[in-house]
Amino acid sequence: MTFDYAFALSTLPAFGRAVLVTLQVGLLASVAALLVAVVNNALLVLAVPGTRILVRSYVELARNTPLLIQLFFIYFALPSLGVQISGFAAALIAMTFLGGAYLTEVLRAGIEAVPNSQLESGRAIGLSRLQLLRFVVLPQAGIFSLPALCANAIFLLKETTVVSAVAVPELLYTTKNYIALYYRTYEMLAVLTGICLLLFLPLSLLLGALERRLQRGHYGF
Repeated sequence: MTFDYAFALSTLPAFGRAVLVTLQVGLLASVAALLVAVVNNALLVLAVPGTRILVRSYVELARNTPLLIQLFFIYFALPSLGVQISGFAAALIAMTFLGGAYLTEVLRAGIEAVPNSQLESGRAIGLSRLQLLRFVVLPQAGIFSLPALCANAIFLLKETTVVSAVAVPELLYTTKNYIALYYRTYEMLAVLTGICLLLFLPLSLLLGALERRLQRGHYGF
């Protein structure tokens, strides 16, 4: 079977729309997951009563259950409890739930890497625990955690392929639809591979460059 270049090119508009959906889900989930991680670690650092066991339970539950199971529970089980939710929202919630757990651990490791001398200096000048967290701990922990944070952001973006299971029209969903309709497996897999390389490789290089710049102490652009 010869490769049909004309057919592959004709599918690019549909794949362009799928790229936008993939970026929307992946980037929104990454931002939301980072917010979850910051809140979780703030609660731990501030030693809010009862939060340590809650945060640990959440992290273990999210990291030890597959994303697909989490997605199916949100999309299929919640409606039986009277909670109606769209596929896009279910995808966003499931990926935030999973990503938040991983980023919580990443940021926790960064916080633990902040030298005690920094904390002691902050206390010596009269900073409160909340001020220490805001001005001393989190900025430095963010730099220490940056490589892992970037890696997890790319991981979440690639995990968007799972959300095709709930009919979110991202890249894999579009690929499977064209294969089912036209039986052009090789063409569609080639297009999917090419788009993934064009999408993820520049993003990986950009995040790597940002990481190196921040670690050298250059915070401007």
